[in-house]
Amino acid sequence: MTVNFTRNALLQAVRRNHPEQIALHGTDISLTYAELATAVSRLAEAWAAQTGRPQAAQPATIGLAVENHPAWIVLDLAAMACSMPLVPLPFFFSREQWLHAMQDAGVSILVTDQPQLFEPLLADNISSCSQFELAGKTLTQFALRQVDQVKLPDGTAKITYTSGTTGNPKGVCLSNENMLNVASAITAVTEVSPADRHLSVLPLATLLENVAGVYASLLAGASCYLLPNHETGLSGAVGLDIRKLLATLEDTQASTVIFTPELLHALVVCIESGASIPGHLRFLAVGGASVSPALLERANKLQIPVYEGYGLSECASVVALNIPSGNKAGSAGKPLPHIQLSFTHEHEIVVNGNAYLGYVGQEQPRHNIVHTGDIGELDADGYLIITGRKKNIFITSFGRNVSPEWVERELKITPCIVQAALFGEAKPWNVAIIVPRPAATEQQINDAIQALNARLPDYARISRWILADAPFSARNRQLTSNGRNRRDAILLHYQDRINALYEGISA
Repeated sequence: MTVNFTRNALLQAVRRNHPEQIALHGTDISLTYAELATAVSRLAEAWAAQTGRPQAAQPATIGLAVENHPAWIVLDLAAMACSMPLVPLPFFFSREQWLHAMQDAGVSILVTDQPQLFEPLLADNISSCSQFELAGKTLTQFALRQVDQVKLPDGTAKITYTSGTTGNPKGVCLSNENMLNVASAITAVTEVSPADRHLSVLPLATLLENVAGVYASLLAGASCYLLPNHETGLSGAVGLDIRKLLATLEDTQASTVIFTPELLHALVVCIESGASIPGHLRFLAVGGASVSPALLERANKLQIPVYEGYGLSECASVVALNIPSGNKAGSAGKPLPHIQLSFTHEHEIVVNGNAYLGYVGQEQPRHNIVHTGDIGELDADGYLIITGRKKNIFITSFGRNVSPEWVERELKITPCIVQAALFGEAKPWNVAIIVPRPAATEQQINDAIQALNARLPDYARISRWILADAPFSARNRQLTSNGRNRRDAILLHYQDRINALYEGISA
């Protein structure tokens, strides 16, 4: 196996950017671009020596389970330099999902900073175990035995697992070209410069953060802050200390950041309550799920520099994005320059260009297109308007089409509701499963629902609601890895209570 540091624009950028500029900031360590290039080179050469194979053989596939830290990016770029496919393993996955992803992709090397989570899981499949220091962090490397050889599409550089709404996570195989097309486009349209400081709030195992956050910043010679969740105020599936996150934005002087809609909602509420907008923030991208226009309007009134986008793993994350020179609330922005959009007769969005290489274990796509499963249109000005998921739209017994995401996103920006799932297929009225915010009362939830119902057409209104037993999460399989409701799983869990409401029996 050979190491090639001129393999792509990202590795070249790391070497050519100003050597003394800080590339990566951690809690207690920083790496300049020169130090990052050296660390990547040393690790890539070590891996190449350890896993040397005949030229014709497929390189070893590496699993990566490390908290946000500069070491994560060194590992990522080293795998890129020696053409070893990388499988990021998010900590919000369940043990079963970790195991499925590793077995599905044929992971033969696992690197982690939390070996206590994986050693019992892998048990007798560990052939050797070693520890090493990287960028000031102690890491454990497991070499695995009894790994089935998995044929990956030619050029696979990263396998990102997206759980979808049912079944085991699917491995989306991406090339370096796929990812760098997106990163280069983001760098250009958002005008990232060496003066920028990007704070990674989302896990680096999330493709959006990995590509649109870090890769885009490194291409431009900017600095990235990679801090563990407890330092940015995030914990568990729904835990968030927004004031800690605000303090981190201020302390790092972050100019760019990527949020989910839930994080944006918490930020808006906090600033409406008197907190100050971080002074250096110039571009807050929000994505991962549909964003309420009402929430964006509130953010704009507070002069938060927020820009909604849209993307999917099969296109290496971002497909469309609002930017300062063209920002239309209620839209996902204009398509990035490296792709084009078309639409089926059912208004399904089709992305032309930059399609993934294929799913692990499945045939490769025959054409460079992706049918997204999302319903939308381009308006007269070329902005992408998304109305819902094709397979999630349900039809009431009165023949009305309802996009549940529309209602759910409005519920989730109320002060007392953190998660919601709407059902009403073939029924005369709709039922919502509600996950309340801490200390919310039933009366407050009722009031919030009635206030929303007053703004909704009659067919989309919530007639009855059920208090959830627990938050929707990836661990209880009621939430996908990218934060979308797993409707089948939620419906299965609450089916009896939902049916009882329709049958007129007390829930």
